[in-house]
Order: sequence, then structure tokens, then C-alpha cells
Amino acid sequence: MPNWKEVLQEIQEAHKKDPATNPLDTVRRKYLASIEKHTGRNVIAYYSGWLQRPGYPDTSINDKDKNAFMVNIHKMDRDKGLDLILHTPGGDLAATESIVDYLKAMFGNNIRAIIPQISMSAGTMIALSCREIMLGKQSNLGPIDPQMGGIACQAVLDEFKQALSDVKANPSSASLWQVIIGKYHPTFLTACKQAIDWSKKMVKEWLTSNMLKGKSGVIINKVLKEFGDHSRNKSHARHISKQKCKTVGLKIIDMETDDTLQDLILTVHHAFMHTFASTNSIKIVENQFGVAYMENLPVPVNAGQ
Repeated sequence: MPNWKEVLQEIQEAHKKDPATNPLDTVRRKYLASIEKHTGRNVIAYYSGWLQRPGYPDTSINDKDKNAFMVNIHKMDRDKGLDLILHTPGGDLAATESIVDYLKAMFGNNIRAIIPQISMSAGTMIALSCREIMLGKQSNLGPIDPQMGGIACQAVLDEFKQALSDVKANPSSASLWQVIIGKYHPTFLTACKQAIDWSKKMVKEWLTSNMLKGKSGVIINKVLKEFGDHSRNKSHARHISKQKCKTVGLKIIDMETDDTLQDLILTVHHAFMHTFASTNSIKIVENQFGVAYMENLPVPVNAGQ
């Protein structure tokens, strides 16, 4: 299995062989093409640099990503299906729904998610929309409970419910709760409830029509509870393991069952991590043909002065 240092050495060797080209691009694209050659399926890697630049807004899933997928899918033989390699913290719910709708319009249900390391929140939702998910021992998905301003919507509703209960039992506590509840803007509670209903409805429809098609409602609801119940997961940042994904009934493929493919996937992953560490890139969406959509950190206006 290639490690971080070995991939870095290959990048350095690629630069020595051809200093005129970008060795980071060369290595990433070499192994993306190798994955397609090995599987016979289209490959798109959707990678965010949020680990290198935590908190930077454009690293999350947003509506601009639709353009990235359009550029990558153009001229693909869509009958070959799609392997979608995901590394993302998640992002906007509406953008996620739109992207999944577009991918399904292009490839139907013939989409497989591959998670080399982490695909959280809305990234997990995208994975759950696929036919199956390939995970390694190091791979994790995450909770799908929606957030508002970084706060779990279910936690807000639970807190309000607790406030009502406390005030009913002890009216003098009203002034204490007013300090907290008074910070909620109008319609905030309704928006939280609608976001929860929306995300669960969306994922349930995707599971029912693809990965868990023909499975009982009990299994589907078990998945929704495992991934969508904030009270169970305690934190939106919780990492859900491959074994847990199997236990709740998801269709999981062990990355370790194909050593060659595992090596190719992890080499691609390390190459992307080196790219984010060595450049101003914050998001890259790239296919087996070397077609790439990249977003970089903005250049300061006075950078050249």
C-alpha cells in the first residue's frame, strides 16, 4: 500500500523528469486514469481542502459544484456508470439535492461512492444516494442531521422543548430561558424542523430507490436513525465506521478486497492531500481524462505591489 512519503517521492521524480509540467497534476491524473482502466468505469474525484483550511467557506458543497460536475461529465460514456470518490465536510442542503438529481439524471442508479478517508454531513448524503459505498478500514461517514449556523437543528428543538417543560414546572425559570430563547430569530424553530424533515425525506427517497431498493422500511428507518438522530450521535462531527455502516444495513464494499484498486485509490488520495498542502487550491473536481475544475484561495488585491 503506498504511503504519504512514497507518493511525495513520485511527485518529486515526476518534476525531475519534466520540470515544465505540474508534477502534482501529473501524478493525480495518472492514477485516476489507472482506476478507470482497472474498473472500466468513469471516475470523478470530488475533493475539498477543508482539512488544510478549516472554516474556509468555499471548501463546502455549494451550487458552484454543479458546474464542476457538468465540466467533468461532458463527453463521458455514461453507460459505463460512475465511481465518485468523495472527500468533503459536507455543505448546503439544497445544493446537495440538486447535485444528486443531476448525477442521477446522467448515470441513473449506476453510481458507486468511494470514500478514501472522510465524507461527512451532506457528503454522506451523496454517498447514501449511490448504489453502494466502498469503504476502507480508515474510512468514515458522518451524521446527516442538518445544521443552522453550525448548531444542530435537533438540538435547538430539544432545547426549546426543555425550556417549555422547565417553565411549566417552575415558572420562575422563564427569565433564565428568555436569555437563550430570545436569541432565536423569527421562524428559526420552524426552519430547523423543516430542514430535519427535508433531509430525512430526501435520503429516504434515495435509499428506497437505489441502495436499499426492495428492503423493508424497518431497515431504511434504522439507517435514518443511525445517521440522522442527533441525540444518538451527540455531535455532528462524529465519525461513523465501516463496521457500523454494515451493521445498520448499508450496502458496503470492502476496499481491501481488491488490493490493486485500494492502492490506486489511496495513491490518488495522497496526491490530492499533497496538492492542497503545497498549493492555494481549496477544491478540485477531476476525472480520468485529466479534466479538472479547481477553486483556489483569492489572490489579495495588492499581492503584486
